[in-house]
Amino acid sequence: MGVGTTLAIRGVTLLGVLIVVLLIVVVALGATGLTDKTLNAIVGEHLRESRQALSQTIRDPEELERVIQVQRQQLIEFYGLDKPWYFRLPDMVWRVLTLDLGSAKTLKSFTGSSKVSDIVLERLPNTILLVTTALAISAVIGLFVGVKLATKVGSRLDRGMSYLSAASYALPTWWMGILLILVFSFQLRVFPFSGMYSAPPPTDGLGRILDLLWHTALPILTLVLVSFGSWTYVTRTMVLNTAQEDFVTVARAKGLPEKLVMRRHIMRVAAPPIVTNLILGLAGSIGGAILTETVFNWPGMGRLYYDAVLAVDETVIIALTFIFTLV
Repeated sequence: MGVGTTLAIRGVTLLGVLIVVLLIVVVALGATGLTDKTLNAIVGEHLRESRQALSQTIRDPEELERVIQVQRQQLIEFYGLDKPWYFRLPDMVWRVLTLDLGSAKTLKSFTGSSKVSDIVLERLPNTILLVTTALAISAVIGLFVGVKLATKVGSRLDRGMSYLSAASYALPTWWMGILLILVFSFQLRVFPFSGMYSAPPPTDGLGRILDLLWHTALPILTLVLVSFGSWTYVTRTMVLNTAQEDFVTVARAKGLPEKLVMRRHIMRVAAPPIVTNLILGLAGSIGGAILTETVFNWPGMGRLYYDAVLAVDETVIIALTFIFTLV
């Protein structure tokens, strides 16, 4: 079987898993009545706005109520609330796959659009710039340091970095972010404490890029400090477990140089799980970091989730839940 055929089979399998997971999520939301409550809330919001508008032209209360009831019935039929939730299942899955996520109740994009897809696509690059970059930096640091520690098991460096890794993993992200803001923004006044750009932002291209990098420094540093420890320890453990295998012992018994043993027998075997862990982490980073983005007022996916919860915008909350499932 060729490489192309193998990749095609795996791609189809992954797509099948994706659809099954989406079906499970939709069934869970539908069976618990959450989708019905959300759609009823949307219908209620539409009717409230319509009542306020119609009350300016229709003075008769009975006529106003009759018109509202007609609109209510139309909205119920439009959203499929006159049918059981499982009849809406195929349409819901298709809408998620095509990113037809509806319109937000209160939140809007920076350009004024209320479509959830526009809001998400506007925030997604900001999250990739911040969270994915921080994750890549943490993974690179963890890879180099972890491999180094695996070759010096039990040394002072190994023990010290193990304690440091545990401390890094235990640090609350929001606490570290606030601490860095207090030190570098308010005490030393080196970095800004929030936002993506200065007010007003630079107009030239180079100045705008430099201003953006200046604003990303603290949040990226925060994410790196609280995540590099776990990457270091995971890499060290994987490399160390591989180094204790019998085939590595045989290679060393043959008198092969340690660098050759490390490169050909240890890293070649340990690399696939490390890379898999990295790819899964990069995919998960698209969801954003709610606490970090909130502390630094960074307009990404995590901050969008926070804003949606505060605004009780059920449409955006469920849309983001489906998107994270897709990821």
